[in-house]
Amino acid sequence: MTTMISNLPKDLIEEILSRLSWKSMKAVRLTCKSWNNLSKSEMYIGKSTREGQSMMIAMMPHNLYLMSCVVDVDPSIEHKGQLSFLHNQVSISRVFHYEGLILCILKDVTRIVVLNPYLGQTRWIKLRFSHCQQRFDMFSYALGYEHKESCRSFKFLRFIDYFYKAPETKFFWYEIYDFDSGSWSTLDVTPHWFISCSSDSVSLKGNTYWCARERTPENGLRDHIICFDFTRERFGPLLPLPVNVTDHDYGIVTLSCVKEEKIAALFQHYASFDSEFEIWITTKIEAEMVSWSKFLRMDTKPKIFFPDTFFIDEEKKVFMDVGRDYEGNWDYDYEYPKTLIYIIGEAGYFKKLDPGLPNQNRWPRVCSYVPSLVQIKKLARGKRIEQSSLEKHRFDQNMLRLAEIEIDTLLEVRLMVIILVICRSRTLRRVEFWKRSEMLLEPYGNSCIVMPILRDKETI
Repeated sequence: MTTMISNLPKDLIEEILSRLSWKSMKAVRLTCKSWNNLSKSEMYIGKSTREGQSMMIAMMPHNLYLMSCVVDVDPSIEHKGQLSFLHNQVSISRVFHYEGLILCILKDVTRIVVLNPYLGQTRWIKLRFSHCQQRFDMFSYALGYEHKESCRSFKFLRFIDYFYKAPETKFFWYEIYDFDSGSWSTLDVTPHWFISCSSDSVSLKGNTYWCARERTPENGLRDHIICFDFTRERFGPLLPLPVNVTDHDYGIVTLSCVKEEKIAALFQHYASFDSEFEIWITTKIEAEMVSWSKFLRMDTKPKIFFPDTFFIDEEKKVFMDVGRDYEGNWDYDYEYPKTLIYIIGEAGYFKKLDPGLPNQNRWPRVCSYVPSLVQIKKLARGKRIEQSSLEKHRFDQNMLRLAEIEIDTLLEVRLMVIILVICRSRTLRRVEFWKRSEMLLEPYGNSCIVMPILRDKETI
């Protein structure tokens, strides 16, 4: 007698479906209503992720790829395939993970996209204004949600904090997008902190955290963290890191999320010869308070240069990092170092895995991933709220100021190029060089960014 698959025990069906690739999930959901409901259950998601398995999303030039890493005596990597929710014409510049959702910052600077890879849902958001990416992306980004009784109300935060040459040129603009209303609004923020535009954020329980520093610090190092509360739409106070960055000469601080419950902070020295690092994990964290406990302290030789991403396995006392193999055999003139995954733990545990990512002229971008059933709402037709006259006025004023900064910065970049061309002449002595440079820079005064550099040169 033949048994129909629909008559099999529920546990057995869950086990069978959990072994299918994510590419097959769409077909599974369309098979029947019971399978569709089963694929959207928390129990099924738990079975689809094996014990000891860490999910990661790697950014390629035009798309995202899902991988899983199993940490064991003999660790391994499995490629789950391409996340085919974005067409190949879309080029991604940055990627962030927020509690099961992926935020993609595109090279097309007119929009961003938020997606749930597990459910196959996407939400495209048109930015109010684009920005010049010829040099670098000056904006910081975050995704979070407001806590409501029935559901989560998602919001997207984008801000620029420009403090490049002198206090009189400072400019900051914090704006937030509401997924429910489809509207943008400018936040009334006067920051006493500074968040670097290169600082990646981490999400925890709907809020977002960054490494930050005081607005006018003595050392200029990022020695605090700060939280943005999406429910109140405001920043909390600067919260202390567990290690005094200055006293320990830790110049690099990187944050990571641990099982959507805690935040880990990795401290590393700037010095290329110093291979010591520490990792601390929060024991309690809220928007306005934090406490820490030490997780791991290691000394790796050769030194591993940590990028913006690392992952923690608290139970196994190991952490994983995606970086470059600067110790391998490669030709600097013709190729880039291979991307590797490093697994480091106590008692000298050290493993290297090749994830099979292509060598690129950029640091590998990988983020952790935890499958989620969080729904991304589509904007209802006709629900977009019209901007108020006050918001339109704020927008116009900020756009004028931003345009002034873009023009000033572009002029300085061009001047630096001219000066560097002059520097090519090895026979040009310091006095001659200074006279020529002074003539070029006279209209811009001492605020020009290259002046301090020039004065430090004895001979060009």
